[in-house]
Amino acid sequence: MSLREKISEDVKEAMKAKDTKKRDALRLLMSAFKQIEVDERKELNDEDIIKIIQTQVKRRDDAASQFKSAGRNDLVQIELDEIAIYMPYLPKQLSDDELSSALKKIISRVGATSAKDMGKVMGTASKELSGVADGKRVSECVKTLLS
Repeated sequence: MSLREKISEDVKEAMKAKDTKKRDALRLLMSAFKQIEVDERKELNDEDIIKIIQTQVKRRDDAASQFKSAGRNDLVQIELDEIAIYMPYLPKQLSDDELSSALKKIISRVGATSAKDMGKVMGTASKELSGVADGKRVSECVKTLLS
């Protein structure tokens, strides 16, 4: 079963269970899929769907931090709930130790020695760690390792 089919089935289950939060969050996701398909005129595969879900999670995270700084804790909770609904559809994220280990291997492979080589490391890391580590976490870890 593809990821898209799984999400579609979960929408149906949420409707049957009268779980409006989950139903609405997953419907937003499905509409994002359709929007990309229409705009780019292509059939989405699981990799594309994972990228879209990651984008949606990042948007919700950014919105939650903005709502928090504005003192709107009610809206922060809504965004965090949606993130929690989306996370099971993403690949398991690397722990900090696993991320550090993977980045050390990449650093030695590309021959990076200082912060000036961060671009080389980030280019390789973003391709290899796509889906299993957030770009922001990767960037922070690379900065720490190269300094």
